[in-house]
This record gives sequence, structure tokens and C-alpha cells, in this order.
Amino acid sequence: MSAELIVNGVRLIADPSGALIWPDAATIAVADLHLEKGSAYAQKGTLLPPYDSRATLNSLAAIIEREQPRRVICLGDSFHDLGAAQRIDPSDAARLAGLTNAVEWIWVLGNHDPAPPRGAPWTGRIETSLTLSALTFRHEAEPQGGASEISGHFHPKTAIRTRARRVTGRCFVSDGRRLILPAFGAYAGGFDALDPAISGLFRRGFQAYLIGWTTVRAFPRDSLSPI
Repeated sequence: MSAELIVNGVRLIADPSGALIWPDAATIAVADLHLEKGSAYAQKGTLLPPYDSRATLNSLAAIIEREQPRRVICLGDSFHDLGAAQRIDPSDAARLAGLTNAVEWIWVLGNHDPAPPRGAPWTGRIETSLTLSALTFRHEAEPQGGASEISGHFHPKTAIRTRARRVTGRCFVSDGRRLILPAFGAYAGGFDALDPAISGLFRRGFQAYLIGWTTVRAFPRDSLSPI
């Protein structure tokens, strides 16, 4: 079960996949795919199963198939580094190309991918930031950013305590004025939403929309536990 939230007066849906759905604009936004992170680590001697890109694309294809959007926005760090396009398996590259050719696809540049990959078979428009109606999409939240900002970059994650156990997971973070998306990539990891780097962007408090196996539930800042 997903969770509804409002940002700058716009109704949005926080999906358990980690995607943000904007129903009235037939738009999906995802952040921090970090495609080919596994192969980047392998080059440095840290061997991980080399299937992270495929797993991420499987999840992305599933949400696109389910929601049938007209537009997909990737909020930066879609590729782990500038060599990802050369390392990605040809079948995964072809699948990504098929996805980008099926809808209006927008790549917002991030700090890991500050330039578009060269020689890639996929398509899509490239932007440093993008304003659509009442929302502005960018990779990293601006410290003085006002209402309307949708971003990624921080890979927010949080924890809550119940009577039985402690639950930890990725989360969306919002105060109704701005929203930070969780990382969508299979190997992207997470960063504590209570860390000042994130919480400091929400001076008046925030809600964390914690992702479970099949649900997203909202929790106020004061109910969260440090990771």
C-alpha cells in the first residue's frame, strides 16, 4: 500500500518501490539508480554480485508497466560513474534503451553523472533541473530552496521502534514544502534521515515515509530512532 502526500499543493504518491508517482501529470520520478555500481567496485577489488543494474532495471520496468506513465524523471546519479555506459551488459543496455524509447524520459544530472554517458544506446532529454507546474526537480536539495523542490542525492533511510522490534528501511522525507526521495538503485545504500545533512533542510520538522515490504507508512520526526 502506497502513501499519499502533498508537496506545494500537488498530490503525490510515495510507492513501496521507492518511486514517486504524480498521478495528475502521468509522471514517475526515481532517484539515484547508481547503475553499474557493482562493476565500479569490482574494478577497485571489492567483488559484489554483478547484477545490481539488472535488479534495478527490473524494479524500474515493473513500476512503469504498472503505472503506464507518459513521463519518467530520473533525479541524478542514474549511473554510478562516467564509465558505467561502457561496462553495462549489452542486454541491460538494450532493456534500458527500450524503456527510454517508450515514454518521455528525462535525465537530471547528478554528482556521479555530471555529463551524459557517451556512446550509449538509450535516449532521453538531459537537464540540470526541471520545473513542471508547481514542482521543481533537481538532484540535490538546495539549502535555501523554497516550496516545490523534489530531489534525491541523500539516499534517506530511517528506523522506528515498536514493542516487538526495531524496523529500519529506506524512506521519503517531506515537510509539505519539499521532498527528498529514497535511492532506487539496488546497491545504493542509505543515509540516516536524522543526520543534520538531511534534517537540517527541514527546520520546522518533517515526516518520514518509511518503506516496508509492501507498504509505506508516515512517521513524524520525533518518533524516529537514529540508525
